[in-house]
This record gives sequence, C-alpha cells and structure tokens, in this order.
Amino acid sequence: MVTQRFAVEFDRRTVGIAVRVPGGFMFYASSDEFNQMDGRLFPRARAIERELKRIARRQRRVGALKEPALA
Repeated sequence: MVTQRFAVEFDRRTVGIAVRVPGGFMFYASSDEFNQMDGRLFPRARAIERELKRIARRQRRVGALKEPALA
C-alpha cells in the first residue's frame, strides 16, 4: 500500500502534515498554534482546512480582546 501524505499549509506557512489512514486523514501539527488538532482524524482533507480556519478566527478574537486599548 502506498502511503498518501502531504504538507498542510495555512496562511502561507506549513502548519503540519496529513496522512491518509483508514477513515480519512490523520493530522500532525508542526505549529504550536494548531497543537489542539494534533493526532485528530478528519474524514476529508477539506475538513482539516475548515478546522484550521476556525481555530485561527478564534485565536484572532482572543488576541484582539487581550490587546490593551489605545487612549
């Protein structure tokens, strides 16, 4: 069996790899920003992309809340 794997890029940088396994794709994070996805099984590669976007949006919102207000 040939292993199908590919680098996963998000926001113009590599954030992990996806490996084809029975049932979908296993994601392995190479960026701390997406560690919560590490080792998760996704049914399709597109599902990985959606989760990356969801996490990035949430992190931007949290970051914006933590920034001090300018006077």
